[in-house]
Amino acid sequence: MTTTISAPTRRRINPRWRVVDIIIASVLGVASGVIFAGWDLVYEPATKPFELLLPGSGALLYAIWLFPGVLGALVIRKPGAAIFTELLAAVVESLLGGPFGGWQTILTGVIQGIGAELVFLAVLYGIWRLWVAVLAGAASGVAMAVNDTLNSYAAAGLPFKVSYFVCSIVSGAVIAGIGSWYLVRALAKTGALSRFASGRTATT
Repeated sequence: MTTTISAPTRRRINPRWRVVDIIIASVLGVASGVIFAGWDLVYEPATKPFELLLPGSGALLYAIWLFPGVLGALVIRKPGAAIFTELLAAVVESLLGGPFGGWQTILTGVIQGIGAELVFLAVLYGIWRLWVAVLAGAASGVAMAVNDTLNSYAAAGLPFKVSYFVCSIVSGAVIAGIGSWYLVRALAKTGALSRFASGRTATT
């Protein structure tokens, strides 16, 4: 007698956004934009000690501007969530008139969101483990570092750029990646994410 064992199949992802997905992603984006605007005011004094020790290391705290993309994707679990949340946060930041506002900030939000989005796309929006969040945060850091070193710091020397790249990746992985993953778990425990798969599988 022959027994046939079927291989496990990956659960198909429904790419269609629900109204609740749009609402929650928007709430996350707007709230993050307000945080961005506040962080704009303290970023330079907060990172000055790092820069004095090692130029470019101020990027260790840059991921405050990176977390919405990872957080939005982890909560919504739909294609485009990382870009949408990061972009909306950048738009709100610009509208609030911070020192880093303007169309360049909005473009930067798109670029940083794409960095995180590519990682979730690579796993076909089917794996939501800590290591994926870390990679998404790191990838957002890479996107940010590439954008900044080609524009804002184009004239900087190689040592600064190398330091900036390394610190951006570390910052993205730790703050945006690990930080967002644990934040989702904390939100899930309150019941706020009960209508999302992220809220029902927060302990995985």
